[in-house]
Amino acid sequence: MPHSTLLRQFLPLTLSLLATVTTSGLNPTAANLSDNTSATPGQTNLPSSQQVDLPLVQAQVPGLPMWVYPLGTVVLLLIFLPKVGWVAGLIVIKEREVGIVTKRFSAKRLPEGQQIALNGEAGLQADTLSPGWHFGYFPWQYNVQKEPVVMIPQDEIGLIIANDGAAIPANRILGKVVESENFQNARQFLARGGEKGRQLAILTTGTYRINTALFTVITSGNATKHGITAAQLKVYAVQSDRVGIVTTLDGVPIEEGEIAGAIVPGHDNFQSAQVFMNRGGRRGLQEQVMLSGSWNLNPWFVQVEQVPMTEVPIGYVGVVISYVGQAHEDISGAAFTHGNLVSRGDKGVWIESLHTGKHPLNTKIMKVELVPTTNIVINFTQRFKGEHGYDSSLSALKLLSFDGFTFDLEVFQVIHVGAMDAPKVISRLGSMQNLVDQVLRPIVGNYFRNSAQEYTILDFLTARSERQSEAAEYIRQALRAYDVQAVDTLIGLISPPPELMQTLTDRKLAEEQEKTYMTQRAAQTQRQELVRETALADIQQQIVTAEQGVTIAELQATAKISQANGEAESIRVTGQAQADTYQAGVNAVGAQFYTAMQLMQVIGDRNVRIIPDIVVGGNQSNAGALDAMMGILLWNQAQGMQSSNNHSQTVVHPPLNNQAKTP
Repeated sequence: MPHSTLLRQFLPLTLSLLATVTTSGLNPTAANLSDNTSATPGQTNLPSSQQVDLPLVQAQVPGLPMWVYPLGTVVLLLIFLPKVGWVAGLIVIKEREVGIVTKRFSAKRLPEGQQIALNGEAGLQADTLSPGWHFGYFPWQYNVQKEPVVMIPQDEIGLIIANDGAAIPANRILGKVVESENFQNARQFLARGGEKGRQLAILTTGTYRINTALFTVITSGNATKHGITAAQLKVYAVQSDRVGIVTTLDGVPIEEGEIAGAIVPGHDNFQSAQVFMNRGGRRGLQEQVMLSGSWNLNPWFVQVEQVPMTEVPIGYVGVVISYVGQAHEDISGAAFTHGNLVSRGDKGVWIESLHTGKHPLNTKIMKVELVPTTNIVINFTQRFKGEHGYDSSLSALKLLSFDGFTFDLEVFQVIHVGAMDAPKVISRLGSMQNLVDQVLRPIVGNYFRNSAQEYTILDFLTARSERQSEAAEYIRQALRAYDVQAVDTLIGLISPPPELMQTLTDRKLAEEQEKTYMTQRAAQTQRQELVRETALADIQQQIVTAEQGVTIAELQATAKISQANGEAESIRVTGQAQADTYQAGVNAVGAQFYTAMQLMQVIGDRNVRIIPDIVVGGNQSNAGALDAMMGILLWNQAQGMQSSNNHSQTVVHPPLNNQAKTP
């Protein structure tokens, strides 16, 4: 500045003159003497009379110690130096201060609507005073307000409100970012088109020399005065297991028909707000999400809502339904005509499912339908429900039998949805709950209602296995059209009317009694068999002996039969031979003669006596009978002795006649 430069040059001379004047005032004689001494040789010297009188004059002034002069000089400086600085326009700015200058008057006037002077106009000045001595700021022309430097604490940010500058366009709500050394160069901010009002740019942790006449800095210390909480000025932190859903408060309006702004690259997670704006960032809900970390975010520009990451548990896949993205193109193929499947990132049902894990998805623009890939049981009963909750509204089926009775039937349907088929199921039906309500419930219910009307209730009860097998096959075929696998169909509790239950119970008791009787009879039969087997074991030896005896007898009989047959055959052959011989003899000598020959031969061969050994006379009956008896006895004894000696001889007993026979 010209004023300060001029004062710096003349300040030493001014201080020297002031010290000289002060010394001369205290000792005028010495001053005169000094002046005389310093006179040039061409000057006229004092008269000798005056020189003679000089010691007399000095003798009249009392002498002072030499230390009084420096001390007096210091005292005078302390008394008059502030006045000298005030007169010289001296301003001293300390190290942690900044000087805000206000010019009281000037030949120039500020333009209309402008509050900060750039060209020496009267009013608040854009330039501030840095630490040090500044001259020329005369108090009658300038007012310098000393303000402390702005400090942004650790892990906090500072917001800026510009009190002067260009007007913010109507399509924006925050002032654009201009290069101004973090708002420390007010002249540069205004010269480059800085806008009045709340600013996109923020201050991060540090110390700043800011012209507080132009900029209002909002920190955690004064946040409540500006309608902001201290928590909003903290460095924003996204937790590790959560995802930040972003809504921007400034930018171009979202296109018609869309619900979120498209992803804009290069703005460093919304920390570089001006880059976001320059690249066409949209105002409102954003497709892009923020992951875990700490971010310097302007709460006037962006708001973040933290939500849990989308978790796909084990045994599930996540089918993504996106409400934003490119115009969808169906890639499901010609075979699938019940819905559309799109590529990842397009609008619609993604053909690629999310597998087990945590996924940072924007749940405001996407919906993830969890589809179980394990077998699940859908319970058609109110007695208990599955943990999945799909069957919470299901109850036992009410059926009408052929004979007009109504009864309740519990059914348990086991289904499975493959990981590759899950997007098809969701594209067709929208959710697993819709699969149960709109497909499974009517298919199972209608089948069993139709089946029940074909049988009496007792037949249905007694043939439940057949009904279950038929139902399983029918439902398996029906669900296949919906890309769902029916694993099994099970019939649970059947609740017929009480009177039929009593009939069935009586029948069952009778059947059980019949089984009991049969079991008892079988036990008795077994007991008899045991007794029989025990008895047989006891006489086993005899049985074996008898069986062997029978076998031996049969063999002996067979032998005798064989022997008899042999003897008969021998006799037949012998007789036939003899007959042939007799016939030949008869033919040779005649029948009578041959018969006599044979008779004689037999008599000879057999030693037949023609004349008896004892002859009883007929004249003397008494003596003859006695003699005959004695003769027989003697003859028998003789024959017994002979028989013992010769067993081959044949004894022919003579006939007993009362009369003797002649040969």
